[in-house]
Amino acid sequence: MRGYLASSLTVACAAALVLPLSLTSGAVAAPPGEAVDVPGSTRSLPLEPLGRAPADRALGAPVQGLPRQEVEPFSLVGIVWDDASAQLDGTVEVRTRDIVSRTWSAWQQVETHNEDHAADPGTAESASGRVRGATVPLWVGASDGVEVRVQQSGARAGRLPEGMRLELVDPGDDPEDTGTVTSGPANEGSEGRAPAGGLEIPALNQLDTEVEAAAAGDLVFDAVTAKPYIGPRPRIVTRKGWGADESLRERSFVYTNTVKAAFVHHSATGNNYTCKQAPSVIRSIYRYHVKSSGWRDIGYNFAVDKCGNIYEGRAGGVAKPVQGAHTLGFNTNSTGIAVLGTYSSSNPPAAAVTAVAKLTAWKLGLHGINPKGKVTLTSGGSGKYAKGKKVTLNAIAGHRDGFLTDCPGGRLYGKLGAARTASATYQGR
Repeated sequence: MRGYLASSLTVACAAALVLPLSLTSGAVAAPPGEAVDVPGSTRSLPLEPLGRAPADRALGAPVQGLPRQEVEPFSLVGIVWDDASAQLDGTVEVRTRDIVSRTWSAWQQVETHNEDHAADPGTAESASGRVRGATVPLWVGASDGVEVRVQQSGARAGRLPEGMRLELVDPGDDPEDTGTVTSGPANEGSEGRAPAGGLEIPALNQLDTEVEAAAAGDLVFDAVTAKPYIGPRPRIVTRKGWGADESLRERSFVYTNTVKAAFVHHSATGNNYTCKQAPSVIRSIYRYHVKSSGWRDIGYNFAVDKCGNIYEGRAGGVAKPVQGAHTLGFNTNSTGIAVLGTYSSSNPPAAAVTAVAKLTAWKLGLHGINPKGKVTLTSGGSGKYAKGKKVTLNAIAGHRDGFLTDCPGGRLYGKLGAARTASATYQGR
């Protein structure tokens, strides 16, 4: 049993074929008179029939895609379609042309299953009418040429989802630190933990973390020892710090009652990025989640890059139980942490695993959770677990623990045991 010190928180033709800026629904315009610096763009190109695949691929199934063509600059690609419930069980392959070297890449596969990163069934976000089917986006770096081929396989061979289109995302330039002090929704995530308009929430030592969390009413004490098992708060790059365009997302926030578990993901966007590019990767994922997939905001609560930098994800407050769209069926009373990259066959950098441990030691500690312990969550309906089923999970779980998916990749999943141990140590356990 644990008691609260204070009340819990409430609740991606020729150049001429390039289409104009996509105006897909789901974005929220800025209020009249409010100036918004809109970084980046999203362009949407409808796929077209390309004939049939070679006989050795899916028995000559029909292929959709786009022939090799020049386009406006972009850095991230993905495929979306009209019906979010329609399945794409096949292959999506892209080739891109580097904007500097002018060379074409080899064919790269885009992970097709993205429905497992989504809002829970029955939530307002899921039932908004804006949500689309989507692949996982792929970071390809600054490019100005693209070629695409998509085919269904297995029992659905030949029956591709309706309305398939290529989304080309340009993340825009990194924000400049102008020293401007701003206010309003763009800064609500800092909750006083960073100066208004601050680019980062600074790290705190153990004692100051406890004092701050207690003063904010966020800290849960162990009922027996009266000890606050909480790790020192790590440095967190704010949404302003990574350049979030706050006019894209919905203005309101959705909270759950607490945070019992942290689900670890890999973004599956590939490992071909530098840590300096990480903010651009996050801006691209954010735009893809909102403009292309129809979500209310970026799905993850936090992101971690290969250098161990931690970034604020979905808006609403880094210390608050913000409901994300990261683990279908288990977004209630959990937080989602995406390690940028693909870790199915590549080992995650030690710095990233350490960052996960430090972040969970603080975030779970705010809610009195032992990172090495077990928690019980009620499924909202995940495909793996029926709606309403009570499921016992590790407090630091992998996405695959809640859904039938490879995420966070076998190599990262294999590091979660070490992350749990380190996280508990950071908490003083």
